[in-house]
Amino acid sequence: MTSSKPLKILVFNWQDITNPLAGGAEVHLHEVFERLAVRGHEVTLFCHHFDDAPREEMRNGIRIIRKGGRFLFNFHVFFEYIRRFRKEGYDVVIDDVNKIPFYTPLYVREPVQGVTHHLFGKSIFLETIFPLAAYVYLAERLIKPVYRNIHFIIGSPSTANEYLEWGFPKDQVSVVNYCVNKDIYYSDESNIYDINHIAYFGRLKKYKSVDHVIRAMDRLRNEYPELHLDIIGDGDDKQRLEDLTTELQLNDRITFHGFIDEDQKAPMLQKTNFVVNTSSKEGWGLTVVEANACGAPVVAANVPGLRDSVVDGETGQLYEFGNIDDLIAKMKVFLDSPETRNTFRERALEWAAKFDWEVAASQTMALIEQTISKKKRRTH
Repeated sequence: MTSSKPLKILVFNWQDITNPLAGGAEVHLHEVFERLAVRGHEVTLFCHHFDDAPREEMRNGIRIIRKGGRFLFNFHVFFEYIRRFRKEGYDVVIDDVNKIPFYTPLYVREPVQGVTHHLFGKSIFLETIFPLAAYVYLAERLIKPVYRNIHFIIGSPSTANEYLEWGFPKDQVSVVNYCVNKDIYYSDESNIYDINHIAYFGRLKKYKSVDHVIRAMDRLRNEYPELHLDIIGDGDDKQRLEDLTTELQLNDRITFHGFIDEDQKAPMLQKTNFVVNTSSKEGWGLTVVEANACGAPVVAANVPGLRDSVVDGETGQLYEFGNIDDLIAKMKVFLDSPETRNTFRERALEWAAKFDWEVAASQTMALIEQTISKKKRRTH
């Protein structure tokens, strides 16, 4: 089906890309739907409000409406849809299932297109205290009964397999990979990498286990006296990680950069020997492929999501999650052999070049149109 007219699209997501807690899900949302807006579709994003953000604004063609706080935003989705959005004549509602689901099939009249990046599963118990973790875990368990008739666009084969294991039919699950913004992430042969600089690149969340690479740095300090870790990103686990760094007396060996401007990302990643990703679980591992696009191979945990974005033995190396000895062994391969590292670099660049957001936007639009068409067939 090819749409004969521009579509009016409503997106529900917890956050927008300008939110300080935004991650891969928000990158995906904006990269895809900003492109659809350029193609003439009308896109509205409803997300939670954060300090100093305008209640409403236009950003690269997307109308962003912010309301409610971070923890109870799912209730605002329901009440705002009933009060406002159902009267505005949308062709489709995009339900971005991320953290706590919105359960839109229970009350939305328009066709619902599901999008999923990352299911926490039991990994949520690594992130937060038991009552909150149990709440998120049980909320995810309701996805199957509530969304049983909804088609999902999913960011990685690992997450797609979780849906299939839950009993979703294959024709209700489509993988559209995360991609790379090549205007931000690119290689530069003249920016020579520093063998003694490695990086963690991503949000600082407890379940991402950044403390593992800090502990690895502690054990490598004598063998590699010049080794330095750049931690690029921010998040609510930052204080704990800074305290650990101080406790291990690694303040001169580890730098917390926080969020950095987009024009600084590629030059910093180009200078990096390799990037380490220690997460217990990911939707895809977007920052892995972004690092690859800058010429940096990766050492990553062998977990769902990361095993999709890393071609083990080619673009990076996978290690057993939580096994610091294995993490160190894989790090030393690159630290001890510039030749091996540079071989991985070439393959990483080839791998990253395959992922194009324009292609992802076209695939997403085709699936949205199928969802609309299926809904029309059921109602006529």
